[in-house]
Amino acid sequence: MFLLLPFDSLVVNLLGISITVLFTLLLVFIIVPAIFGVSFGIRKVYMKTLLKIFQWATLRIERGAKEKNHPLYKPYANGIIAKEPTSLEEEIKELRRSGSGKALDTPEFELSDIFYFCRKGIETIMDDEVTKRFSAEELESWNLLSRTNYNFQYISLRLTVLWGLGVLIRYCFLLPLRIALAFTGISLLVTGTTVVGYLPAGRCKEFLSKHVHLMCYRICVRALTAIITYHHRENRPRNGGICVANHTSPIDVIILASDGYYAMVGQVHGGLMGVIQRAMVKACPHVWFERSEVKDRHLVAKRLTEHVQDKSKLPILIFPEGTCINNTSVMMFKKGSFEIGATVYPVAIKYDPQFGDAFWNSSKYGMVTYLLRMMTSWAIVCSVWYLPPMTRQPEEDAVQFANRVKSAIARQGGLVDLLWDGGLKREKVKDTFKEEQQKLYSKMIVGNHEDRSRS
Repeated sequence: MFLLLPFDSLVVNLLGISITVLFTLLLVFIIVPAIFGVSFGIRKVYMKTLLKIFQWATLRIERGAKEKNHPLYKPYANGIIAKEPTSLEEEIKELRRSGSGKALDTPEFELSDIFYFCRKGIETIMDDEVTKRFSAEELESWNLLSRTNYNFQYISLRLTVLWGLGVLIRYCFLLPLRIALAFTGISLLVTGTTVVGYLPAGRCKEFLSKHVHLMCYRICVRALTAIITYHHRENRPRNGGICVANHTSPIDVIILASDGYYAMVGQVHGGLMGVIQRAMVKACPHVWFERSEVKDRHLVAKRLTEHVQDKSKLPILIFPEGTCINNTSVMMFKKGSFEIGATVYPVAIKYDPQFGDAFWNSSKYGMVTYLLRMMTSWAIVCSVWYLPPMTRQPEEDAVQFANRVKSAIARQGGLVDLLWDGGLKREKVKDTFKEEQQKLYSKMIVGNHEDRSRS
């Protein structure tokens, strides 16, 4: 027993030295740079190294597939079915011309008209442009994170060893490091905002609150090894406005808040999230709603209006889609944020899926599982564009204004602009959508009939 004591003492000393060295490295290379908002460029070197590895792995897969006569998988970037933007009237006119040779205004109804609706229904089933927005974005090359794709099957021993080495690095080195950083960032956020919350209102409190939030969010960004490129920072949201952005992941908040100071809007939570919310609201005028209040659209609009009318208050950060979309498109913006009459600051966020899938499929993964997937990915790489501020025009209603902002975000981020409601992720299509097509067809037939009656 006593003979083991020197060995035990040696192990304890080595463990203590290792922990001291680890925390020193964290403090010097991550936490201190995060406090001052500087970077040593280590993450960019890391990203370039990964890109070279991915390129080599992709070339090796393509060569191995050719040797074994395996077809290469290529995802459909623009959908399975090639479609051209045409109207219902134009397509039915073409059907009638090719079928009976008659013009559109000759009969009131043709049996061939039903083929248009049959074809549209089959196309929708085969290439559902809504459902596929809630699944992981397909990659053309292997990023060493998954082996489920047809291309990612066994090709060579070197690729298998490389994949295994990647697993060890991600789970045995990156994961513990990232958990330590996340714990540090969250602890400092709760502690710092609580302390600042006891200070009297004034410039000192506002200054400290801003820098505590920025410091903690920057530490959390480094906990995800996030490499973010911000464009057009002169357009960053200002006090008294509303910042609206497309929504891919819960970490969108961290991505934006690490470069700006925002008032958050959200539902009151319990547990750890509730502790964080209560600490944050002491130092900053965030807008939290009870579960029963969220359903009251008028109450929400009133609270938001009162906030933006005070030009000294921080810009509100809102994601009008209301749910996470898979980084390929922007879906319908809820009109509530655009009825207030405040200046809107659009922001487009686009993630690079090569290094990790940032999309949160809440129907498939819980929050803990999702965060584990994020912390075991290679990195989170994204670009953020601050667009020029936009205001509602006199002739616009809230829906038209929302669509104009959404189109600007989609165009800048290289995303598909969809009219569908993201709520279809969990709900069925409303009857109004079906009735709209029926009305268009009826109007076309009745309109032609009326025109012939007048003549």
